[in-house]
Amino acid sequence: MAARSAPSCHLRLEWVYGYRGHQCRNNLYYTAAKEIVYFVAGVGVVYSPREHRQKFYRGHSDDIISLALHPERVLVATGQVGKEPYICIWDSYTVQTVSVLKDVHTHGVACLAFDLDGQRLVSVGLDSKNAVCVWDWKRGKMLSMAPGHTDRIFDISWDLYQPNKLVSCGVKHIKFWSLCGNALTPKRGVFGKTGDLQTILCLACARDELTYSGALNGDIYVWKGINLIRTIQGAHTAGIFSMNACEEGFATGGRDGCIRLWDLTFKPITVIDLREADQGYKGLSVRSVCWRGDHILVGTQDSEIFEIVVHERNKPFLIMQGHCEGELWALAIHPTKPLAVTGSDDRSVRIWSLVDHALIARCNMEEPIRCAAVNVDGIHLALGMKDGSFTVLRVRDMTEVVHIKDRKEAIHELKYSPDGAYLAVGCNDSSVDIYGVAQRYKKFGECVGSLSFITHLDWSSDSRYLQTNDGNGKRLFYRMPGGKEVANKEEIKGVHWASWTCVSGLEVNGIWPKYSDVNDINSVDGNYIGQVLVTADDYGIVKLFRYPCLRKGAKFKKYIGHSAHVTNVRWSHDYQWVISIGGADHSVFQWKFIPERKLKDALHIAPQESLADSNSDESDSDLSDVPELDSEIEQETQLTYRRQVYKEDLPQLKEQYKEKQKSGTSKRRERAPGNSIRLHFVHGYRGYDCRSNLFYTQTGEIVYHVAAVGVVYNRQQNTQRFYLGHDDDVLCLAVHPVRDLVATGQVGRDPSIHIWDTETTKPLSILKGYHQYGVCAVDFSADGRRLASAGLDDGHTVVLWDWKRGERLSITRGSKDKIFVVKMNPYVPDKLMTAGIKHIKFWRRAGGGLIGRKGYIGTLGKNDTMMSAVYGWTEEMAFSGTSTGDVCIWRDIFLVKTVKAHDGPVFSMHALEKGFVTGGKDGVVALWDDSFERCLKTYAIKRAALAPGSKGLLLEDNPSIRAISLGHGHILVGTKNGEILEVDKSGPITLLVQGHMEGEVWGLATHPYLPICATVSDDKTLRIWDLSPSHCMLAVRKLKKGGRCCCFSPDGKALAVGLNDGSFLMANADTLEDLVSFHHRKDIISDIRFSPGSGKYLAVASHDSFVDIYNVLSSKRVGICKGATSYITHVDWDIRGKLLQVNTGAKEQLFFEAPRGKKQTIPSGEAEKIGWASWTSVLGLCCEGIWPVIGEVMDVTASCLTSDKTVLATGDDLGFVKLFRYPAKGKFGKFKRYVAHSTHVTNVRWTYDDSMLVTLGGADMSLMVWTNEMEGYREKRPCDSEESDIDSEEDGGYDSDVTRENEISYTIRALSTNIRPMFGIKPHLQQKEPSTDERPPVSRAPPQPEKLQTNNVGKKKRPIEDLVLELVFGYRGRDCRNNVHYLNDGDDIIYHTASVGILHNVATGTQSFYQEHNDDILCLTVNQHPKFINIVATGQVGDSADMSATAPSVHVWDAVNKQTLSILRCYHSKGVCSVSFSATGKLLLSVGLDPEHTVTIWRWQEGAKIASRAGHNQRIFVAEFRPDSDSQFVSVGVKHVKFWTLAGRALLSKKGLLSALEDARMQTMLAVAFGANNLTFTGTVSGDVCVWKDHVLCRIVARAHNGPVFAMYTTLRDGLIVTGGKERPSKEGGAVKLWDQELRRCRAFRLETGQASDCVRSVCRGKGKILVGTRNAEIIEVGEKNAACNVLVNGHVDGPVWGLATHPSRDFFLSAAEDGTVRLWDIADRKMLNKVNLGHAARTVCYSPEGDMVAIGMKNGEFIILLVSSLKIWGKKRDRRCAIHDIRFSPDSRFLAVGSSENSVDFYDLTLGPTLNRISYCKDIPSFVIQMDFSADGRHLQVSTGCYKRHVYEVPSGKHLMDQAAIDRITWATWTSILGDEVMGIWSRHAEKADVNCACVSHSGISLVTGDDFGMVKLFDFPCPEKFAKHKRFLGHSPHVTNIRFTSGDRHVISAGGDDCSLFVWKCVHMPH
Repeated sequence: MAARSAPSCHLRLEWVYGYRGHQCRNNLYYTAAKEIVYFVAGVGVVYSPREHRQKFYRGHSDDIISLALHPERVLVATGQVGKEPYICIWDSYTVQTVSVLKDVHTHGVACLAFDLDGQRLVSVGLDSKNAVCVWDWKRGKMLSMAPGHTDRIFDISWDLYQPNKLVSCGVKHIKFWSLCGNALTPKRGVFGKTGDLQTILCLACARDELTYSGALNGDIYVWKGINLIRTIQGAHTAGIFSMNACEEGFATGGRDGCIRLWDLTFKPITVIDLREADQGYKGLSVRSVCWRGDHILVGTQDSEIFEIVVHERNKPFLIMQGHCEGELWALAIHPTKPLAVTGSDDRSVRIWSLVDHALIARCNMEEPIRCAAVNVDGIHLALGMKDGSFTVLRVRDMTEVVHIKDRKEAIHELKYSPDGAYLAVGCNDSSVDIYGVAQRYKKFGECVGSLSFITHLDWSSDSRYLQTNDGNGKRLFYRMPGGKEVANKEEIKGVHWASWTCVSGLEVNGIWPKYSDVNDINSVDGNYIGQVLVTADDYGIVKLFRYPCLRKGAKFKKYIGHSAHVTNVRWSHDYQWVISIGGADHSVFQWKFIPERKLKDALHIAPQESLADSNSDESDSDLSDVPELDSEIEQETQLTYRRQVYKEDLPQLKEQYKEKQKSGTSKRRERAPGNSIRLHFVHGYRGYDCRSNLFYTQTGEIVYHVAAVGVVYNRQQNTQRFYLGHDDDVLCLAVHPVRDLVATGQVGRDPSIHIWDTETTKPLSILKGYHQYGVCAVDFSADGRRLASAGLDDGHTVVLWDWKRGERLSITRGSKDKIFVVKMNPYVPDKLMTAGIKHIKFWRRAGGGLIGRKGYIGTLGKNDTMMSAVYGWTEEMAFSGTSTGDVCIWRDIFLVKTVKAHDGPVFSMHALEKGFVTGGKDGVVALWDDSFERCLKTYAIKRAALAPGSKGLLLEDNPSIRAISLGHGHILVGTKNGEILEVDKSGPITLLVQGHMEGEVWGLATHPYLPICATVSDDKTLRIWDLSPSHCMLAVRKLKKGGRCCCFSPDGKALAVGLNDGSFLMANADTLEDLVSFHHRKDIISDIRFSPGSGKYLAVASHDSFVDIYNVLSSKRVGICKGATSYITHVDWDIRGKLLQVNTGAKEQLFFEAPRGKKQTIPSGEAEKIGWASWTSVLGLCCEGIWPVIGEVMDVTASCLTSDKTVLATGDDLGFVKLFRYPAKGKFGKFKRYVAHSTHVTNVRWTYDDSMLVTLGGADMSLMVWTNEMEGYREKRPCDSEESDIDSEEDGGYDSDVTRENEISYTIRALSTNIRPMFGIKPHLQQKEPSTDERPPVSRAPPQPEKLQTNNVGKKKRPIEDLVLELVFGYRGRDCRNNVHYLNDGDDIIYHTASVGILHNVATGTQSFYQEHNDDILCLTVNQHPKFINIVATGQVGDSADMSATAPSVHVWDAVNKQTLSILRCYHSKGVCSVSFSATGKLLLSVGLDPEHTVTIWRWQEGAKIASRAGHNQRIFVAEFRPDSDSQFVSVGVKHVKFWTLAGRALLSKKGLLSALEDARMQTMLAVAFGANNLTFTGTVSGDVCVWKDHVLCRIVARAHNGPVFAMYTTLRDGLIVTGGKERPSKEGGAVKLWDQELRRCRAFRLETGQASDCVRSVCRGKGKILVGTRNAEIIEVGEKNAACNVLVNGHVDGPVWGLATHPSRDFFLSAAEDGTVRLWDIADRKMLNKVNLGHAARTVCYSPEGDMVAIGMKNGEFIILLVSSLKIWGKKRDRRCAIHDIRFSPDSRFLAVGSSENSVDFYDLTLGPTLNRISYCKDIPSFVIQMDFSADGRHLQVSTGCYKRHVYEVPSGKHLMDQAAIDRITWATWTSILGDEVMGIWSRHAEKADVNCACVSHSGISLVTGDDFGMVKLFDFPCPEKFAKHKRFLGHSPHVTNIRFTSGDRHVISAGGDDCSLFVWKCVHMPH
């Protein structure tokens, strides 16, 4: 039965033959110590060629596929494959892990690279998006991540000459990345005409922005910036796999087997062709090169490593070889020499010397080899082939003896008989053939018993029998050599087998896990002498078992290294080594066998450092080698902390149920009650399943926890303070070394750890996100900066935190068994230990991971369960207390000795200045010296020692001790029974706190006239508690059974108690002695009640569904109430004692007459009117409102009504105590809610005078006393949470602007669709008809006329090469706010429109622009801190949150030099709608437009996200930091105001509380400002401003504005507040008001804009000036003294801006828009000169050729002609009902052409005067008109239409011109058409949904600009008839550029925006002459 323990011998990896050359590149380097580092399978190898020695790194759990060397060349980073792959950074010298990076990539890590100084690492994943990720690897922290590419990435490198730049390459792409903030932004390399777009395999960066890259075709591509500038062709003849840069230059290696060396400018130095070298061969392919000095390392596809010395380059030296492609299955051991033979699918057979660690022979065969065997004499080597043949070679010279093919399927196993006479050959066709060796391998017999392929064979020692295994797991026996099957098993009984390699058979049963029927063990080999068995399986694991191992599930030791299948394993001939071979990894591993006797010397090898243990915790045998668990620990391990419903799930659950409940909530519901309760005292301490959770604080108070409450107890005053931040059971507590802070961990789906201050009980930090179900242990580091925690999830995760920053430093799976304690090493902050069920582990931090080593027990002890642990006096020493009462003493990880300390488990240990103190189950506290040699003193916890000042009674002697703490001359002890005792060093014991013991507590009764209460619990005790200030337990009595209910008689003399066995008793209330008892029922007595008045009757309700009524005086049962269908839950009497109200488990409300018990039917309306003596019912109309929306998953268990019948208190399954106004009619009443209990609140009772509420927690066993605080008597307390499950429907007002802003949907540009309803086939997809008039190449005809009449004839035409943004007319005020600010002391203002940030100089009007956003900006803020002067943050629109370039982002930039300082890509899908800087300027807050309206806090300089949380289910408009805080901010939105606190990484929020003011309603809040003393002001949609103190509404400034208050601004220097709203101008009112600090007095300012009503969207205050941004796109400066208004910026109010016209000779232009205005702009003066209100939306505008008239086309079909000089109307006409789309004067000003959406063009003759009669119109236009152009002679008109067709008409007849040749000869006066062959090139490939909207050819006739639906302006050459012509693009507009024009002289281009209503003026940059 020895298989119960693992064998005590050991394997040590000694050598690995092989190198991974397949599917990997760049994975071979020289380290600083001139060693060679590479990897094979799952092992990193460091090989020293000088000493011919290998070291191994074994921290990976699967195949390594990537490797990078740190610039200092000592550290190595390796990445692996797998479902959750990780990256290890390790030291090549010590092969120890330095850091582990995990939890980001999936599938695998394909590439790695360090940056120049080695601080950062970049990795690329194998996931579908090929994620690129940048790490701060020392801290194990991810800095940035982005999708890499849609296809594989092969190489990535940091640009070593430019900071924060990277380059990656792969399938058909190369990308240049820049890292800013947390954003990785790629630019694709432009191949252009220089080279073909193709796959790039490797790259190296050089100076001057040069990048060299190796391509698939063997060329080298050279890049400058992102452009390909040249190619070096034919550098190699096939793909270049590897490129390595060193000081001398570059080395490249390719598939052609050549190495080329290049100098630093990439001029060739030399070529080395390995195929031609001595060891070379055809088909050699280079996968990796490394050039250092005069040595070059080369790794090949076929797993060889060459070393080349440069000056003897024709003699490469082969230093490592291995098998290559295909699987490796064949392994044989030489019978007499230390040789191993392997054969593989690569058709080679190789012989390895195990002593020299070298390949000594190799021979290539014709077929793939699947098995091998060497004859006993070592002369013949037999090889089984995949094709069914086998070959025999002579070992000496590898010459062939025979080749025999008798089978068609693969030969999988062959073996020579021990006498050397026969060879048995097993085939995949289920047969074994026997051949005679001496007879030249003649066939002697065959064995055909198997039904499946043969897997293993063994001969008996006498060569008479053969045993086989097959694929079905069958084991068969045959007689040799004939092959007859042995049917009688008796015959086999005594046979001794020569070898044991079979996987089935009694002797090897133990290698299979207990309950598995799999066949994943590939090979075994028995070592009879050492009595060990080695196995190889499909999971890459080699295991050692004892041999024989008979029972399934034996213990083992396991060794990892191989990646996937280990196909074969064998002992060497002298059992010195084990050889194992890997199928897919082609590698041969050689393990040194270390037998038991040598283990002592080899102790240093036991703690093999690897992330997977090499000890066998995975073995499955019965745990009978471990003593029985102690009953208490057994009980504790059975506890489950899982919940059906977690409090975190409530919001989602509510939402789900709300949908169903929509109808029921029509009634106006009652407000929440005015009273509130405050937690006053808690009786109880959690000792039954927690340890070491009790401490003294700095000030000598005591801190501990119970239920969901952290308690600070002051023993002098006998008072308690509470930390109420948790919402479920607290499971652990640790105290900071300074003893002023405490960390507590709780139960939860995503459980949190709170660090809080014991004085203020405020949270400092909340940590969450990495544990599941609960946090069961926490510990602070000695410096108090770090915290370690252990969780309850299946892997018992251990996390190390920097708690102040809320950052997770490291994380790891702790153990598969529960962890009880985690302790940080006081001397080394990076070390810690965990202890728990059957384990202790010592950890050290490695970057983002922790590396654990199990405690090594050796022969000293057993693998025991550890309950407590402490560190000793050096960092090496540790002590742990076991479940058997021993103390184990550890040095490093070795057990040194054990000391018997207690009877039963040692639950608590504590280190003192000079020694230790321990406490155990035996109830003894022991003091020890500093080495656990002597026990100095013991204290027994006994009743006799209890001091007189105790607050209660000790229930039993020697209670189990769970926590000990020392301080202030006392020992503090916590017991399992929930008592806290203080032991004086001299002996007396004081009891301070106690509660019920384990088991649920249900029974609660308050005394009729004294402040005391009684409780009865499943712990079989009845207790009386004093509720007055002495807060203690007055009396206790043991019961024979647990109880569920109790009740005082009306005179307070008797106490009735119902027990769980169906009996009940009456006791004397003072002495608790029995008066009388009955036993009539079998099931639990659930409620017991005396009738009111004299207490004549007693009603006893049971789970048997009956209520019995007894006469108290005669002690007889007088009645039985029948008729309930389920168990009874609550009973109440009426005042007269004649009627009983009963609740049952089936939610029935029943009534019975007393004393007989006759059932009565009372309508619910009447039931209310009856006077009840008590109300504890939870059913009926009066308490309909107490049931929550999620009532189906959660019961209300208890209720109690105050004696004045106004407030109903309830308790429910989720631990909430709630107060409702009584009666709570109507569903889902409003309530106040309190969290302190963890799960079920089983009972609630008001005291006789309603001054206190007493509540009982079922599972948390605590009795909580709350004081009732009447309305008006108190200041508001933050613990009130006032809510209801369904928000009220009454809305907070309506305003069109607010609604519009709330409903606006933001889409990114890339998804824009066309703005015009076009139809038909796009021009670039139309088939061209061949034109008839194809001219001969040399034509006599006159040359073609110019396409366009040009006005600068004679001058040399200069094409335009660039456009530079010079001016923008526009401001986004319609749906954004607080987005105009002063900078530079009011000299400049900053604002935004479309996607540009604009810095506008107030004095000159000049503008400069921030153009890095790639989509619309939605919000802007300025950093107010003097350290960050002129720093601006802007947030933009985005789509999904995949961190790619289109994700929403915030840019932080310098407004003066426009440098981007940080880009924060965020998960706010859709866009960022608000940003705000904190007081120090270091933090940035952003709010998203995603459905959760997420709120995120960033450390923007590092790009680090600190905290993020869902904000509200409806739109949040603004969130702002308090101006004096880095942790407090306020968010406002649709019916929402929340007050937030940042604590560590957590965001805590409180809803604004309205109830302080009568009739206050939650309105939609639009703006926020701040005042001193925690005042907050919020502007509402109704025009009121709410004033909040903390989070409580304290007053309302009614009608601060007449309409919504959209903007508020807090001036930092004097505290004055500016508000802006929507108002009609009046004498006293104004849309802008300046208020004092408390919003009591104000001064109004009118904006003289002439609008009917002003709507202010943004306000800001500078020196004596107020800056206002309006909905009408104006920015106005208002003087505070004189109230004078100065308009700084104008823009169109509503778009699109369709009409655009430039003056023929001056720098003016006109724009016409949907807002009904035509505006005249002056470019030189940078301002709007004039504006005409037309009263209707305008669509088009045009100047006459002389510039004296203007024609305007309207949306209603009318057109108007104005005279420019006087702006008088010259004429107007309306001949059409639909919009006019274009209007044009003919070049001679004679005709006016008017094109409309009625598919028509009308001609008017202007010479006939202003009557404007139509003279003709164009016929048969197929669709609406888009643009029109006259020919230069005025005789033709070209019309582009909505079906992508261009037509030409004669003027003025309107006749359609069809002759293409004639059309080609026309010279046009202007060209604005988007259609026609001449502009075919402007249509882009990507325009499925989007269109080119407008175009304009320059006056010079050689340049063309276009505007499209993506918001791009593009510059082309004209004409551009080729498809997809080259162009430059200019970004800035929002989607839809609607019109575009050149100004006169081609000096500027004007573009008009659709969505952004803005006009952009671009300066044209002409090419020099």
